[in-house]
Amino acid sequence: MRDPRHPRHFTDEFKRQIVDLYNAGKPKREIMDEYDLGKSTVERWIKSINATGSPRAADNRTPEQNRILELERENRRLRMEVDVLKPSGADIRSKVRAIAANEGRYPISAQCRLLGVARSTYYSMRSRPGRPAAPDPAAPAVVAAHAASKGRYGSRKIKASLERSGVTVSRRRVCRIMRENGLVSAYGRKRFKVHPGAVNEADVPNVVARGFCGRAPRTHICSDLTYVRVGASWNYVCLLVDLYNREIVGHSAGPRKDARLVKSAFATLSFPISDIEVFHTDRGSEFDNAEIDLMLEAFGIERSLSAKGCPYDNAVDESTNRILKAELVHRETFGTTRELRAKLSDYVHWYNNFRIHSTLGYMSPVEFREAGLSLPESSK
Repeated sequence: MRDPRHPRHFTDEFKRQIVDLYNAGKPKREIMDEYDLGKSTVERWIKSINATGSPRAADNRTPEQNRILELERENRRLRMEVDVLKPSGADIRSKVRAIAANEGRYPISAQCRLLGVARSTYYSMRSRPGRPAAPDPAAPAVVAAHAASKGRYGSRKIKASLERSGVTVSRRRVCRIMRENGLVSAYGRKRFKVHPGAVNEADVPNVVARGFCGRAPRTHICSDLTYVRVGASWNYVCLLVDLYNREIVGHSAGPRKDARLVKSAFATLSFPISDIEVFHTDRGSEFDNAEIDLMLEAFGIERSLSAKGCPYDNAVDESTNRILKAELVHRETFGTTRELRAKLSDYVHWYNNFRIHSTLGYMSPVEFREAGLSLPESSK
């Protein structure tokens, strides 16, 4: 009796001989008994050879059938790519694990070709359990740098911070260590959309004209207000930013957006207000009032206003507010205005003295000022 575990293989010539016997008049039953062939096998050979002259199934399919088979093969291949590539990762052992996980669903050889793994390598590594990966020696430094930034730094600034300490680590390696340790940086969120009010139509020129770089220290100050949730209401923060080195030279917080809030920010300056030559803002009403005009006139400070509806004219302060939101506001809760002011003051100290800026060559604003450097006019 024929062993079903070892199927026979027939040549095309043998198949044609069987069909020739049938066409010559020999009964189908006798052919089946004499050659130990199944009925469906013989009938398939007869039908194929008498129709096309070929016993091969591929030569006897209609164009529609070929198209369906091609689509099915493509569908299986795409499913295999999704199932195998998605968890495979980049290293060889991850690929071996992915192939093993899909061993019962897809051919081993096809998965190996897809992932570029030799079959001998797969079987060899499958039989040998991998040794646990050694801890990355740079991990403690990355974790410490992230903690020192109070969770605010991403991979770029951590890499730059480590280089300042004499530790050279690639950004990809930093990303991997952060991912393995569950570390994430502060990230931007959509800002509260302010409903526009009446536009300040004052005929004041834009003196800065987006010339944000190449300024002397403390001569060109820009400002803007931003919203912060305090308890169940809104408070406002006013920052004064030095265009020379992006340093926050003045700050204030309060429940009202008015001239008093702006003047409170000027009261925190650590240098004479008369050093300021130009004060640049947008056209908000808190900057367009008699109190601010009187203060600027008293100290000989020239006013500069952005164009109507053009936030890019005050991009430096807009950017500083975005950083403030990502690194402080969205990571803290504020129950009272007093608490907001305390945390804002602490953040400004860290921002000026320790936070590194890519625009400043990964130096802090104070380091940049004390080094006597200056930004080229082409910097952004």
